[in-house]
This record gives sequence, C-alpha cells and structure tokens, in this order.
Amino acid sequence: MLLTIDLDSEVPIYQQIRDRVVEAIASGDLEAGSALPSTRQLGADLAINFHTVNKAYDLLRQQGIIRINRKSGAVVRRDRRSGPPEPGIAQEWEERLRTLLAEAVVQGIRPDEVLGRSSAVLETFASSEELPT
Repeated sequence: MLLTIDLDSEVPIYQQIRDRVVEAIASGDLEAGSALPSTRQLGADLAINFHTVNKAYDLLRQQGIIRINRKSGAVVRRDRRSGPPEPGIAQEWEERLRTLLAEAVVQGIRPDEVLGRSSAVLETFASSEELPT
C-alpha cells in the first residue's frame, strides 16, 4: 500500500493516514479483506512513530472501516460493495460534511462551485465501477 503524507501539513499525520486509507478503499485500490501493513511496518515505511499509525488505525476501527485482531492484524472491513451503511454512520458522516461545507462558506466558495467540485471528486471514486445506490 502506497501512502503519501505531508509532514509539513497542518493536518495531523494520523488523520492523513486515515484519509489516505479511506480514499484507497473508495477508489477500489483496497477491498474488503485486504490486509493493511502492521503499524510498525507502516511507521518505518513513512519514517514516523508507529504510535501515530496506531492512532490512525484505531480511528478507522472506531468508524467500522477496518477490523483489528492479534492474529490477522488490520484488515479492511468495508468497501464500496459492502452494502448499506450501519446505523448511525450516515448521520456521523453528515456532521463531518456540515463542517466541511461551513469551511467552504467561510472561505467564500460559491455553492455552485462546491457542488461542482464535490461531483468531480465523487466521480473519481465512481469512475472504475458504479457505486451502489
């Protein structure tokens, strides 16, 4: 798994790792059942502390995206073909979306531009295979 993080970004490294894993799953690069590198291995690959990777993995686990156990390590639990979301997920996602949209409004991005950019990004995830409805 190839992840790119920006050590100079204002976004915390653990959040960048979490986001890149979610994007890899959404784009089809990782599927349900795919094993993720161990926290120590990914930490070494990225030249960061493995506790930072552990924090990202724990966040993904809490969100139901991966499962972690001692025998198999971290494994993708859900992908784009996993069916409807679990109860409460859509509401949690909408709360995060609300904050993102608020940031766009505060920065002066027009609603039509927000919709256009959102559609373009969503298309990058739907391009290789149609998302379930």
